[in-house]
Amino acid sequence: MATFLYRLGRFSFRRRRLVLALWLAVLAVVGIGAMGVVGKTTDTFSIPGTQSQQALDLLNEEFAQASADGATARVVFEAPDGQKLTSGAHKAEVESLVAGLGKADQVKTVADPYTSGTVSEDGTIGYAQVTYEVGDTDVSDRARTDLEDIAAEGERAGLGVSMGGTAVAEQPHQSTTELIGILIAAVVLVITFGSLVAAGLPLLTALFGVGLAIVSITLATSVVDLSSNTSTLALMLGLAVAIDYALFIVSRYRGELKDGHTPEEAAGRALGTAGSAVVFAGLTVVIALAGLSVIGIKVLTDIGLGAAFAVVVAVIVALTLLPAILGFAGRRITTGRLTSRRMRAVERGERDSTGVRWSKFVLRHPVKVLVTSVAGLLLLATPALSLELGMPGDESATPGSTQRIAYDTIADGFGPGYNGPLSVVVDTRGSADPKAAVEEAVALLDTLPDVASVSPAAFNESGDVALIRAVPVSAPSSEETVDLVSDMRDRSADLRDDTGAELMVTGPTALNIDISDKLSDALVPYLGVVVGLALILLMLVFRSVLVPLKAAVGFLLSILATLGVVVAVFQKGWFADVLGVEQTGPVVSILPIFMIGVVFGLAMDYQVFLVTRMREEYVHGAEPKEAVVAGFRHGARVVTAAAVIMIAVFSGFVFSDTAIIKSMGLGLAAAVLFDAFVVRMTIVPAVMALLGHRAWSLPGRLDRLLPNVDVEGEKLRHLLDGSSRSAAEPERVPIGKG
Repeated sequence: MATFLYRLGRFSFRRRRLVLALWLAVLAVVGIGAMGVVGKTTDTFSIPGTQSQQALDLLNEEFAQASADGATARVVFEAPDGQKLTSGAHKAEVESLVAGLGKADQVKTVADPYTSGTVSEDGTIGYAQVTYEVGDTDVSDRARTDLEDIAAEGERAGLGVSMGGTAVAEQPHQSTTELIGILIAAVVLVITFGSLVAAGLPLLTALFGVGLAIVSITLATSVVDLSSNTSTLALMLGLAVAIDYALFIVSRYRGELKDGHTPEEAAGRALGTAGSAVVFAGLTVVIALAGLSVIGIKVLTDIGLGAAFAVVVAVIVALTLLPAILGFAGRRITTGRLTSRRMRAVERGERDSTGVRWSKFVLRHPVKVLVTSVAGLLLLATPALSLELGMPGDESATPGSTQRIAYDTIADGFGPGYNGPLSVVVDTRGSADPKAAVEEAVALLDTLPDVASVSPAAFNESGDVALIRAVPVSAPSSEETVDLVSDMRDRSADLRDDTGAELMVTGPTALNIDISDKLSDALVPYLGVVVGLALILLMLVFRSVLVPLKAAVGFLLSILATLGVVVAVFQKGWFADVLGVEQTGPVVSILPIFMIGVVFGLAMDYQVFLVTRMREEYVHGAEPKEAVVAGFRHGARVVTAAAVIMIAVFSGFVFSDTAIIKSMGLGLAAAVLFDAFVVRMTIVPAVMALLGHRAWSLPGRLDRLLPNVDVEGEKLRHLLDGSSRSAAEPERVPIGKG
């Protein structure tokens, strides 16, 4: 691989105009294709094999007229202060609006609040439940416009009108505060390289790559339905890794120039060495993200594949477009230096860098540093012991949005449980007396303490399947409602024994509960797969058993500490005001698994770029502690810059209006902080100091079985350095294995 990348780097450098033209053509073609695309995005979660999905499928078969999986909307009406919806003028206006809802585009049924009992006891609040003929992904713009027009008509008549439900899904949007991350990245790059040209290249190629990825995802929405958060998360991760990968290659390119190589040769060597590490690091991220698709939840598959695609684009851009841009920059990348006196002294070798001084401090006190670091991470992880998972609903919508107003208004007028009624399906096809079985089911539901109301049963045409609406007392995402659903399902066994009927619970609330349970069950196995993959990949890279074990344990510590921070902020409300968290609640179910996949890849980045140089020095005869110091001398500054950039980019998303994006931004920023600075730059050198020569040992049988992937291109450098003394021109260097 190193040989191929070496040739690719030189080709892209030499044919820079062709490479640039090809990339611009690709961007133009994809951009033109995406123009005018009105893609389909969704926030609907479904999960095959669960009871809620089975019940939903049965409803679609037996109650086709109910459109069980169709989009829904709750249109909430509120009378002016001191007045009631039951008065003549207001009642007539609401009935007129409900009639208008029945004529709106794609609407299948509308439940009149006056006949369906959805007017509050004091007569000030009421809501109409609207069911659509199509799923939420297929709700037309005209249908949404009809809803908005009816709401505006009601407000002109003096009523308060708000809307919630899947047909009124809040569309995520980028906040201008996310630009702060890019600005911070630019400042870090300038400080790292001391050159505006060198600092601008990673930003330029990263913005190009992530722009291409986002436009491509937009184009893809014209063909397939994607989660509404796919583009945002692809932007978040793609931008961060793209800057980092370009940073590593540009840093190595400058180093090769400093060693006296021509610009073209320097570009080839930079790709053959740092480029190999970029490929490996990108591969780990892609595997971890793409692996999310095996869990079987569409939204997780969408964001995993979308983010993985952005990473693939970032790697390809770094390996082709970046060396082409380096060809235009040439040696100017080392000019116009904006360095301090101390930095120039470090470059001349007159004083140690901060990273070297820190590594020497850790090596002098390895036990104290190790114990303190591990204890600190475990302390941060403590809140994770009370982790609760859940799916976001209208209660987590942006404060002031129509969805949030509708949710709060219904909760005030009826109780929070009315925002998430449960659909109880009773299948009596195995019962001798279907009517008696359904009556017993209704009586059973009435006895449960957290049930606010139970509607009369509605039978299908054949009279053997019944639908009952049960409204919880508690909010849809509360632990009490989770327990209620579990209790209902537990009572199903008694009903089956007594009558032969099967009771199943479904509806959006039950679906969300099942999804959370599915993700909770998948968390540990997925973590095991990721850690196992880490061990295998790192054994290939470092030719060691203990180094991969140490890396995997460090990764677990980072994840646990990060989950602790997320639980503390979003579930317990610590520092919620500072971070703009309006409402606490369960952690978004997809966050832990998604974060494990992302952080695994990023952790491997830092592990490779920092520890590989240690191994190289050790192989060349350095003592274990000397190898650690050498690794920090060559890699600490770049790893620090990369980590700060990622933290800045991820932190920008903390200011998003969308709960899931906000929590992911904080989680990923915290994970990078812990993994880069506490694990890789503190725990790693401490453990290496304690292990000594044992860190690099590999049993003979494993040594023979494992292929040598040569991530840092060591064989390539030896080959080039040896053959450069006999080759007339660099282009004619004979390429062998490596």
